[in-house]
Amino acid sequence: MGKPLINQRRGKGSSTFRRPDHRFLAPIFYPHFIYSPAGIVGQVTAILDDIARSTPVVEVALEDGRRFLSLACEGIAIGDKLPIGKAERPALGAILPLGAIPDGTPVFDVEFSPRDGGKIARTSGTSALVIAHEEETGAVMMQLSSKKTVSLSPNCFATVGVAAGGGRLEKPLLKAGNASKAARARGRYYPIVRGTAMSAYDHPHGGRSFGKSTTIARTSPPGQKVGLLAARTSGRRKGRKSQGSEGTGG
Repeated sequence: MGKPLINQRRGKGSSTFRRPDHRFLAPIFYPHFIYSPAGIVGQVTAILDDIARSTPVVEVALEDGRRFLSLACEGIAIGDKLPIGKAERPALGAILPLGAIPDGTPVFDVEFSPRDGGKIARTSGTSALVIAHEEETGAVMMQLSSKKTVSLSPNCFATVGVAAGGGRLEKPLLKAGNASKAARARGRYYPIVRGTAMSAYDHPHGGRSFGKSTTIARTSPPGQKVGLLAARTSGRRKGRKSQGSEGTGG
């Protein structure tokens, strides 16, 4: 009898495939009290590392004693003052509505709709660019890191600067042990073994050769559904003229 496939084990949900959320810091989103019309000032009291995300996290303390967690920007330090809600000029790390941020300013942790807590450009090293403010509608045009342009409400909040942690992938892992530890910290399954490298009882593609077609029906049960799923054709296309050679005859 064969063994369950990796996707079957993942679907069952054993401890190998469960995310270690008991080691995560906390959900990161803009708290409700920063939306007050009167501006407030916070101070960075700590910079924390959270295994749930690639961007470092800062702890911000307000003047009234309240604290909250937010994503860190590049160049921030403990003790820095962060304007929140209102500022004469957008300082590094300030949390402001898009309507108060001038054109050409890089921002991250941007809300897609007002008070959603931040959805856009949250990965380490990423940012979006404020490119224009429409006078008639008040909407703010933003260019994402993918070069796509979106129109957002001026009441959406964002953090000024670039998300910290950029360049973290530039340092090579060098050996499989480091890759294993990095995957284990995030609850990732590692290493991923090819089906053709397994034994026949471990995978339908295991053994010395396939012995059968790798095209599988769409209605196949989960234990069989590996390979080319409901493929119309497979392999190299032979006997067809290339598009550039069609219609070039004399």
